[in-house]
Amino acid sequence: MSPVLAGVLQLIALTAALALAYRPLGDYMAAVYSSPKHLRIEKIIYRCIGANADAEMRWPAYLRGVLAFSAVGVLFLYLLQRIQGGMPLSLGFASISPDQAFNTAASFVANTNWQSYSGEQAMGHVVQTVGLAVQNFVSAATGMAVAIALVRGFSLPRVLGSARAGGTPIRTGDLGNFWADLVRGTVRVLVPIAIIGAVILVACGAIQNFSGIHEVGQFMGGSQQTNGGAVASQEVIKELGTNGGGYFNGNSAHPFENPDAFTNLFEIFLILVIPFALTRTFGKLVGNVKQGYAILATMGIIWLGFTALMMWTEFAHGGPALQAAGAAMEGKETRFGIGGSSIFSVATTLTSTGAVDSFHSSFTAFGGGIQLLGMMLGEIAPGGVGSGLYGMLVMAIIAVFIAGLMVGRTPEYLGKKIGTREIKLAACYILITPTLVLGFTAVSMVLPDALGSMLNTKALGAGSHGFSEVLYAFTSGANNNGSAFGGLNANTPWYNTTIGLAMLLGRFLPMVFVLALAGSLAEQKPVPETAGTLRTEKPLFAGLLVGTILIITGLTYFPALALGPLAEGLS
Repeated sequence: MSPVLAGVLQLIALTAALALAYRPLGDYMAAVYSSPKHLRIEKIIYRCIGANADAEMRWPAYLRGVLAFSAVGVLFLYLLQRIQGGMPLSLGFASISPDQAFNTAASFVANTNWQSYSGEQAMGHVVQTVGLAVQNFVSAATGMAVAIALVRGFSLPRVLGSARAGGTPIRTGDLGNFWADLVRGTVRVLVPIAIIGAVILVACGAIQNFSGIHEVGQFMGGSQQTNGGAVASQEVIKELGTNGGGYFNGNSAHPFENPDAFTNLFEIFLILVIPFALTRTFGKLVGNVKQGYAILATMGIIWLGFTALMMWTEFAHGGPALQAAGAAMEGKETRFGIGGSSIFSVATTLTSTGAVDSFHSSFTAFGGGIQLLGMMLGEIAPGGVGSGLYGMLVMAIIAVFIAGLMVGRTPEYLGKKIGTREIKLAACYILITPTLVLGFTAVSMVLPDALGSMLNTKALGAGSHGFSEVLYAFTSGANNNGSAFGGLNANTPWYNTTIGLAMLLGRFLPMVFVLALAGSLAEQKPVPETAGTLRTEKPLFAGLLVGTILIITGLTYFPALALGPLAEGLS
């Protein structure tokens, strides 16, 4: 079988698996977030954290819950790393330095999982399991909760007066309860799927233990030190929760995390399944599944288009060095090949996952540009768990606003008018990430210490590829992706601090605008449909939405892309 055909068959199998899971998982999540009952284990958790899960929240209270919980998470994870040297099961590793501990804490709480360290050489078992793995669950559940709050802002008029939980009636402006949404997303959605997925990974060869450091013989002679860990359980939630932080420095290219071609495809499935299925959840909660299909079609078109472009670019292996070698296999695992690596690369950069099964810096120049552009879209196709859905809904609001300008009509979406307040909040949402990315990149390119972190040769590091490395780092951080282009030493005070700030601001400032938008929509009375209402469940709207996303991203980032991957690819 040719490598091209193998890659195409993998893509077909992946699409079929996602299609089979779409409806049952989407319906199940809709039932989870609309159920009036709490499970016994959930009631115990509410008592332990002192939360009243039956109290309805308006958007300021919901936002305070998100920020307070995340702030506690950053502080706890920071302190856990700082005292690692004195804890059991530390494997003899020292405590983490202050700047790196801050960077890692911000990274995992922000669902970014950017790593400026080698996991098997820095983090002991307690930090990995009690700190990092726990944040993989709750940071993903936080993103899902914010997405559901925005959906409720659209659907509120349909449920006014009904009871959401504990018999509490729903009022105008209520968005649900953050603590209930957080716990339900974790207990009812993420944990059950993660348990099943971990068993599958262990059965396929991923490790799950708490072994210490030991010597392992090498095939060509000599030995090297390696350690075990609760790898399978962390691997499954890092993909399922679109987190991305690897137990080992090799991430999902390491055979302990990702043993073979089947597990590679299974991990891609885990990355994509919840973000795609949430569009079904959205359609069910707003009372019109066709609206969910329109968002799904938009995500699917972009994802399939990017995947096809990436596979074409890598199989074409443009450039004299790659043509002489016969393939673009440098930096890729032979057990995955070009096809599997290309599909994984697009899946991880179009979501907020950041896991990698290949060395992104080794992709062709245009392939690296596709990775960058995928993150620059806002990671909305299908995007991160929760963040992909609310990001796409914000872009839908922009699209209906543009359509309204073209026909001279006040825009509306799902029965809600898109007025001055709504469009200002949407505009702030789409501007914050480019500001962080381009601002930090520009400053880094004029600081000698920041430029000195480029590990390429002087000629290459000072050119377009070196610029792409820095641009990729801040794009990955601000968009809560977490993957790295490679070739950049990010474990310096400058990059640890600035990327840490980019991750926190890039995660939580957009949430502020999303929840404010949800509150504004929830306070509105529904607008009846008329003959002039834009049918947002039709293919025409999906096409308009795709065009809006590509145009906004292109206008924002094209100059930066022209200095990086485009210049390198055309040279």
